Amino acid sequence: MKLTIKDIAERCQVGKSTVSRVLNNDPKVSPATREKVQAMIAELGFQPNRSARAMRGSVEPVVGVIVTRLNSTAESQTLSAILSELYSHQITPLIVESQFQPETVQHQLELFRQRQINGVILFGFSQLPLNIIQQWQGHLVLVARQYPDLSCVYYDDHNAITALLDRLYQQGHRQIGYLGVQDQDETTGRQRTESYLQFCQRHALTPNYVQGDLSFESGYQLCPLLLEKPTSAIVCASSSLAVGALKYLQKNQKILPLACIGQNSLLQSFAPDLLTLDFGYPQAGRWAVELLLQQFAGNSATEQRKVPFELT
Repeated sequence: MKLTIKDIAERCQVGKSTVSRVLNNDPKVSPATREKVQAMIAELGFQPNRSARAMRGSVEPVVGVIVTRLNSTAESQTLSAILSELYSHQITPLIVESQFQPETVQHQLELFRQRQINGVILFGFSQLPLNIIQQWQGHLVLVARQYPDLSCVYYDDHNAITALLDRLYQQGHRQIGYLGVQDQDETTGRQRTESYLQFCQRHALTPNYVQGDLSFESGYQLCPLLLEKPTSAIVCASSSLAVGALKYLQKNQKILPLACIGQNSLLQSFAPDLLTLDFGYPQAGRWAVELLLQQFAGNSATEQRKVPFELT
């Protein structure tokens, strides 16, 4: 029988992450726990996979990180946390950009395979088909998207929009406009827009929304279309859309409460009353590395984690 990290954890009565930390020489594990886990590993003759052996050998493992856009504020926050965690485990990152192109991801994964990359952290997007990435099962963690039988870290898109709307509703707003993203984008687009429409239905509000892309230019261009109808406040699907909306409002000397998902320090400096939502981007990065390290240590179980958010 092929042993896994889960078998070691159950016999030692500790968590899988603890076994992973022992295998990766994490100093946070207490000496007593480390000794117990190492003794069980020796007794059972447990052999981690090739990636785990590389992590403990003289050659540093390499992890490929595929982001969709290097200029994305949200992905930059997640990537920063990923890099910090990888460096702390002496893992070398190789960062590339997909630009939302499935064929680009396929090409990059093939290059990773040729170069014997130990694992991959992939920022998913709606147009990316499962067949391109499932061959990396057991050596891959997805960020922002869920796929069957693949470990991932994803966001609470639906409830995040609801939380922003609830706060504005409590403040007395009944004509809340929404700047969204096209439905082709399943998470930032369709799920967040559906949340807005369902909120309007529950509270008998008249929907007023427009959809574009994720750029601040889109927010600037769409804002006047939204204001063609009575609007007392605006919720934006992303901080980049909020930047565009704020620019339009200021240029036209209009004052409206703004709310958006994600935090942007530059945006908040120009709009100190902006209602923002900490979407947990750094937490997503830390979890992505943790799940990948568990795979390196021999844990073949699929784990999918939803990142918690917090209104700020």
